[in-house]
Amino acid sequence: MVRLGMFLGERYEILEKIGSGGMSEVYRARDHRLNRDVAIKVLKQEFNSDRSFIGKFRTEAHAAACLSHPNIVHVFDVGDDGDIHYIVMELVEGITLKTYVSKKGKLEIRETIGIAMQVAQGIEAAHAQHIVHRDIKPQNIMISRDGKVKVTDFGIAKAATSETITSSTMGSVHYISPEQARGGYCDERSDIYSLGITMYEMLTGRVPFEGDSTVSVALLHIQAEMVSPRKYEPMIPVSLEKIVLKCTQKKPEMRYRTVTELIGNLKQALMTPNEDFVHMNSISSNGPTRVISKDEVNQIRNGAAMGRDMDKTEALDSDYDRYYDDEEEEARYQLDYDDEDDMLPDDDDEEDEEGRRSEKVYTIIGIAVAVVIVLLALFIMGKTFGWFDFSGGGKTETGSTEESVGTEVLMPNLLGKTLDEAEKELEPLDLEMKLSYSESGDYEDGEIMEQEYPEGTSVKRHTVIKVTVSKGSTKTEVPDDLIGMTREQALKALRDAGLDVEFDEIYSDTVKEGLVAKVSPGLGTPATIGDKVKVYLSKGEETKTTEVPQLLGKTENRAKQDLKDANLEVGSITKDYSDDYDEGEIMSQSIRSGSTVEIGTSINFVVSRGKKDTTVRMPDVIGRSESDAVAMIQNAGLVPAVYPERLHSNMDAGLIFDADVTPGTKVEAGTTVEIYVSAGPEPETTAPPTTQAPPETQAPPETPAAPGPEENPAGAENGGATP
Repeated sequence: MVRLGMFLGERYEILEKIGSGGMSEVYRARDHRLNRDVAIKVLKQEFNSDRSFIGKFRTEAHAAACLSHPNIVHVFDVGDDGDIHYIVMELVEGITLKTYVSKKGKLEIRETIGIAMQVAQGIEAAHAQHIVHRDIKPQNIMISRDGKVKVTDFGIAKAATSETITSSTMGSVHYISPEQARGGYCDERSDIYSLGITMYEMLTGRVPFEGDSTVSVALLHIQAEMVSPRKYEPMIPVSLEKIVLKCTQKKPEMRYRTVTELIGNLKQALMTPNEDFVHMNSISSNGPTRVISKDEVNQIRNGAAMGRDMDKTEALDSDYDRYYDDEEEEARYQLDYDDEDDMLPDDDDEEDEEGRRSEKVYTIIGIAVAVVIVLLALFIMGKTFGWFDFSGGGKTETGSTEESVGTEVLMPNLLGKTLDEAEKELEPLDLEMKLSYSESGDYEDGEIMEQEYPEGTSVKRHTVIKVTVSKGSTKTEVPDDLIGMTREQALKALRDAGLDVEFDEIYSDTVKEGLVAKVSPGLGTPATIGDKVKVYLSKGEETKTTEVPQLLGKTENRAKQDLKDANLEVGSITKDYSDDYDEGEIMSQSIRSGSTVEIGTSINFVVSRGKKDTTVRMPDVIGRSESDAVAMIQNAGLVPAVYPERLHSNMDAGLIFDADVTPGTKVEAGTTVEIYVSAGPEPETTAPPTTQAPPETQAPPETPAAPGPEENPAGAENGGATP
């Protein structure tokens, strides 16, 4: 059981589940040895019980690992971990062709051919290594993000399809070849059939056979005639139609013999799509010689005997049952070469007896053929020389002989009729047609445009009439009323004219956005059906842009001129101080230089005033009150600081008598200025006692005296002063 996060082979870490099929599940994993993401296909548990199946699975997977081609998903490794059997493959980031077709509905002609060629090249590389895919279908074709087409599921496909449809059909029955559906032998031409069905789906958006069950769909592959893809999509060129029909012939020998031959036709269809160059194979009797067993001889004899008693219903069975019945399929493809005894008679006597019988049969057949030839020669000579004219030459009322009345008819008018209508008209007259095809501007595709004998001409019965069938006209012209149409309207008009369409976009000053603004080739231009016309849808008026010039450091006048030259408008102009730009120079602009803007955009810029003077003058605050002084200092851009103590001065109390910056002095803005508030004049004082001098006039002793024994110790503790 695979779980997220587990390791396979001690190397591959399972990250997430990304897909699931009938036989396997696909996971994204991390290869920790090579440090890359890979895809791991894990065989489902229900297939693990069949050891023979597992052996084939491993053998074919190893063979696929030897394939190396850009259009094949590369197989890196094959292994098992316990009961888990897995294949490590290249991880393709993209979607399957099935998803791509489902999203688009159907693909364009050139895109279909391009994808088919890449798929065919991948199959060609596999066939060169004698590996048959046997499960080609859109689900097994990956389209990467860069448009590369890769075929996947090599290695498991051959082992899976070894089962017959009656037991366990692997893969999608909608793309299976008739021989696979019958459980018969299949080879490289089976892949060509499946690729043809895939091309059919790309061109029409549908598969040719649908049914209620896989068995009913398989029977349709074996028995039913496939509807031509042109019935669903008339724009498909005749060459591509025939390529698809040749790929999907029910008999392998009627298909392309090799994928290389198919690739050649696809390349030619890409260059000359309307040329009818595809050669449809015919049944060849030059097959390989082989020994027919006794049972087969008895079946042939019994069938011959029964054939004489068959009614018309049995005799007119389908073409497929006449030419491709079970016995022939087994005889052609399923000889068991390991059992040689079944291929030889039991003894020499039987061989001699069979030889004698064969000689008798050949003798009888030879005599019968000779008699028929002689009789035919006599009949022709008799008709030529009139030996068998028993009418006596009698005339009818109209003047013609009785013989001419019986053997000649009047030619009808076939012009403009379809082949079915012409056949119905010629059948009672015993006339047949020999067809050729040509282009015509007067007759629709499939209508008769010329006949060998004009209407009313007398012709003999059983005459083969040469008629030319119209292939329609390849001449057309580009419609002359496309300008101003929507995308859908232009697409329909061009397809009705038999032209292929490619869209692009351009700016237009006259056509609204989303409508057709231009066509190449021009309106009314003669063209050939299938030609590509490029239609340009309007993106509206083009937004014209310009580059913002560099204004910094330029004068105002120069900046205005530069903006005018660049088709830009001058916005607001302001001034400010700058330490980096001199006065009069542009110091900043609203949109950075080098930016792309619409023409006519306004650009604002700032002109430098030069460096800003940051010094201020100290106001004269002497004699001012404290509050007035503080206000004056602040207004000047300075910071006032009042000395905390009032000091005596000649000024009245409360007035400023001094400052640490002299009034009128220039100082830097923000400087702190200390001011002093007066406490008024100093009061008058009395003379101090004679025993103690005032502190202002007392001088300290030059040399401190050593204390004597008579001094008070307590006085020493108080600083040596006497109390």
